[in-house]
Amino acid sequence: MARQLSGQNETPLLEVKDLQTGFKIGKDYYNAVEKVSFKVDRSKIVGIVGESGCGKSVMSLSIMQLLPQGIGKVRGGEITFDGKNINKLSEREMNKIRGKDISMIFQEPMTALNPVFTIGYQLNEVLLNHENINKKEARQKSIALLKSVGIPRPEKIVDEYPHQLSGGMRQRVMISMAIACQPKLLIADEPTTALDVTVQAQILELLKDIQKVNNMSIIMITHDLGVVSEICDEVIVMYAGKIVERTDVVKLFEEPKHPYTQLLMGAIPKMDERKEVLDTIEGLVPSIKDMPQVGCRFANRCPKAMPECITVTPELLEDDVDHEVACLLYENSKPLERVGGR
Repeated sequence: MARQLSGQNETPLLEVKDLQTGFKIGKDYYNAVEKVSFKVDRSKIVGIVGESGCGKSVMSLSIMQLLPQGIGKVRGGEITFDGKNINKLSEREMNKIRGKDISMIFQEPMTALNPVFTIGYQLNEVLLNHENINKKEARQKSIALLKSVGIPRPEKIVDEYPHQLSGGMRQRVMISMAIACQPKLLIADEPTTALDVTVQAQILELLKDIQKVNNMSIIMITHDLGVVSEICDEVIVMYAGKIVERTDVVKLFEEPKHPYTQLLMGAIPKMDERKEVLDTIEGLVPSIKDMPQVGCRFANRCPKAMPECITVTPELLEDDVDHEVACLLYENSKPLERVGGR
């Protein structure tokens, strides 16, 4: 289990312990997130990276308690936010936290924004639900929020509909909604997906500025290691519903240890190399119904796999100071202090 980095003795803002989230297929539940544990310290940006299907977004929806009803549910573990176990809260209690203390930027702004309501209506809804203000004050604050995220003509945009805006502008609107009540934790789920490189850089710069001004924590969920290098303090690498590596961003790029992380790094195009074909990771992430319950889940794709990788399940251990890896290549690593004394 991931622990705090050296020198960080402060109680973490978010602590996830042995989280298991499953989805019902037929009569049975299958876990998309399997005993994941990590911490997010105050005023830090933690990146969660991995291929599509590794459980990143499911984990964020578990924290927000926005899993599809009747299909997905948290089947085990504990989510503690600011000292409170939030997965024991009622929907009414969670609604007081969601949007105010914890906010989320969803993956696709065109579908996350309601197409039949104006930008101002949707911003006002957030403010009126959580702030003691009237409609006129909410409108003025909505205009100020749009201006703060770099939207031109905010007094006009506030009365327009999502389809009238570009992808970058819609994403800025999503950010303004997420920061409207100055949350302590912002979860950004692929906030730069489908944006061109220039707009992506602007959005990342905006998030960094907002984080500094509001002194908030951010969970940055992405499959893009370039985004991770640009904005994150710590990095968690996930594969097939489990954490396989965790360290600070500098160490991860200087010395990636898990074979999966190394292959992810190898797939990044390099400016000083000319290749006709980019490096890829062979094979596919196993489906939720075919997830191995014993052994390393990456073994069938791993170029360094050993026979015991199929039969022995690796634990997340500390191989170096503040560098944790779940791989049998590092079986002599030091056991971590387990969450909950385990």
